[in-house]
Amino acid sequence: MITWYSLLFLLVLVVLVVRKHDVGEAAEDDVSFDQNYVVRYGNDHFLKLNQGRDVQLSLDQTTGSGFNSKNGYGSGFFEMKLKLPSSHSPGVVTTFYLMSKASASQHDELDFEFLGNIEGQQITLQTNVFVNGVGNREQRINLWFDPAGNFHDYKILWNPHHVVFYVDQFPIRIFKNNKKFGVPYISKPMKIQASLWNAEWATRDADIDWRYAPFKAHYQGFDVNGCTPQNSIKDCYGHRYWWNSRKHWELDSNERQKYEDIRRFLVYDYCSAGFPRKPECDLKWID
Repeated sequence: MITWYSLLFLLVLVVLVVRKHDVGEAAEDDVSFDQNYVVRYGNDHFLKLNQGRDVQLSLDQTTGSGFNSKNGYGSGFFEMKLKLPSSHSPGVVTTFYLMSKASASQHDELDFEFLGNIEGQQITLQTNVFVNGVGNREQRINLWFDPAGNFHDYKILWNPHHVVFYVDQFPIRIFKNNKKFGVPYISKPMKIQASLWNAEWATRDADIDWRYAPFKAHYQGFDVNGCTPQNSIKDCYGHRYWWNSRKHWELDSNERQKYEDIRRFLVYDYCSAGFPRKPECDLKWID
């Protein structure tokens, strides 16, 4: 016999499942690095903490470090908690991104790149989208918080309809699937990657000050919500994956407002720059 208490339990369970499938909810934190990831380079500049639930990458004059997921994915909701190197860090770049294993001339890529800066100045977050090896789709925002002070969530929703970049609960960038208008879209399985590296070319008229080395970045959140394709990337387009459901085909009204609010921090947009204008620049990001 179904009692009132059993109905209440089922209701709570349904609510928890729904909340787990909200893009605003964090992935499981109780997952160790080794379950889904491997070190790519700089083993001696890589440190596991808290039984592998926190990893530290360090950069000095010899090298930095990086890691990637064991599997490639064809769609998903990918997130990582990051805490950037503190203090004076011009020329130091911290990354979290997805990239296919195809040749450099044909690869797909979705980037979060944090450009280190002079102490006391805002950190710039650069996002970029590569499709078939073609990038030059940079957007930059000045972060409205100190990303070295605490961990923050950085997320990429990727499904057949659009890609959305999130910082904490805020959607900061949208790249829609506009193939019907001749705009290329992500079409290759990609691995999750992260790195801490020397990129003095990206600084604002300042070289790395090695007196502050080693620079240290921390990563947490090694659960993965992604589909690993067995034969074709189309294996990952089905509605059995929650991130492909209709509610995730576009931003809801609350997310749209957040997106519009956060655009005031935008300091560079490739669609407004001097590059040859790409076809997506004349299309709506939000319907």
